[in-house]
Amino acid sequence: MTGATLVLVSRTAASADGNKLDICAYAPAFDEDFNRLSVSRSNAETARWTAHTPWNGDFGDARFIDPTDDQAEGHWSGPFMVRNGVLTIEAREHDNGKWTSGLLASTDPTTAGYAQTYGYFETRMKLPDGPGVWPAFWLATNKKKDDGPSVEIDVLEYYGKAPGSFESTVHVWNKGPKREHAFQQVTTRVPEGTLSSDFHRYGVDVAPDWTTFYLDRREVGRFPTPPEHDRPLTILLNLALGSGWPIDQTKNPSHLLVDYVRAYTKLKAGPAKECTDH
Repeated sequence: MTGATLVLVSRTAASADGNKLDICAYAPAFDEDFNRLSVSRSNAETARWTAHTPWNGDFGDARFIDPTDDQAEGHWSGPFMVRNGVLTIEAREHDNGKWTSGLLASTDPTTAGYAQTYGYFETRMKLPDGPGVWPAFWLATNKKKDDGPSVEIDVLEYYGKAPGSFESTVHVWNKGPKREHAFQQVTTRVPEGTLSSDFHRYGVDVAPDWTTFYLDRREVGRFPTPPEHDRPLTILLNLALGSGWPIDQTKNPSHLLVDYVRAYTKLKAGPAKECTDH
């Protein structure tokens, strides 16, 4: 990016063996268990999820679509399927050689929908394998386009080209004349294939002082929360393709499986009554 200022602090964790998160110190605030899916093209006032980024800036080498997209290829009903409490997001290559996939955001371009400033955010997912896949679980400032600085927190950003690791990043995007971009990043290393062979929990605790990342509720890294973070955060999850990685060997179709998405608020004192570590 022209005129960008890049600040990188990179760490590597051999495994998720850090401090364990005490989920009983938090109260549930948002719970999506995917027994059904409420999604629309762009209006979170009538549905729980929006099928595109709130700022209309979709990305990657697969076009994000939704079940009502009249430009979907053929009679394919994707990219979202719900069965037995699990959401499947499908990336598929069609006969014309073009790929489609899906993204869910908890707010829309008007900022309507669910957003939360501080607390613990978590998903339980099984990632697709193979080069070219680019799934993510992330948060972004809930604001109208070009309305001041934006904070982006990538809880999980996974590149299928590197199946032994994933990245967690705190970005600050400034829209001023210099278009400054600063970020801090931690790389978590795991045995190859671990993340695509089973479900794992990916979480982040966003507090006024620290932003702390977790794998299976074990801390893998933390950074000071940037001062630009002063507004609620939108929740996003997606299965993108590409980002510079070749997709010619990507499995067709490829699937991201999502068991749940949750957000919690920190309790002021004591554990929640009848708390269970679910």
